Amino acid sequence: MRTQAEHDAGTNWLAALDAEARGLVAAVDAQPDARRLFDGTLDTAGYIHYLVQTYHYARWSTPILGEAGARLKRLGRHPELAELLIQKAEEERGHDRWLLSDLKNLGCPEATVETAARSPAVEAYTGWNFFTSRAGVPTAALGTSYVLEYLSQTRAGVWAKRLQEVAAIPNIHKSVTFLRSHGALDGDHVAEMARLLGRLTEPEDQEAILFSARVARSVYPCIFREGGASGLPLGR
Repeated sequence: MRTQAEHDAGTNWLAALDAEARGLVAAVDAQPDARRLFDGTLDTAGYIHYLVQTYHYARWSTPILGEAGARLKRLGRHPELAELLIQKAEEERGHDRWLLSDLKNLGCPEATVETAARSPAVEAYTGWNFFTSRAGVPTAALGTSYVLEYLSQTRAGVWAKRLQEVAAIPNIHKSVTFLRSHGALDGDHVAEMARLLGRLTEPEDQEAILFSARVARSVYPCIFREGGASGLPLGR
């Protein structure tokens, strides 16, 4: 029996990848805190929680993507995609510093961020993506990257704009660097990935990319506070 990923890869796999990206947006929109982000009404504790959890996965984006690209090169496969992964690793460099700056402007110092508990969603996200880059099919990292950058393209800029318009969070105008920058950058990134992935014909790589996109769709929405409950994660 063929898996759903195998079926999608064998039909129109890029359409399936786009469907995963749209599914991620819908799943995020269903989260109470994400709806508040969209409305601009999220409270300070909820925004801090979101930024802290984002920091604890974004800080690993450069090594995950870079290791995947380097490994793909060593395997002698898909040189264009290997270069894309290495390029994306460099593009993500320093984005964790944007998050630390935003959090500092919200009164949350770096030491508090570093010791805050990682949610199970963040642990799952980083664990899966390090596995694919180091031991799995390295092109899989592009599935994660595609759906998250699609989410940024459609939501990050809107979230930043509405948070500033409503201004329910003190000092919010100095605390949206990460969202504003991602909203501006990631539209071109999605189009570039779609162009390069359109040349990929190997079913194993297509399936791996789709599977990682599904993992991200399932896991990422859970980085928001569960049920919108208030409070900064405690250190562990």
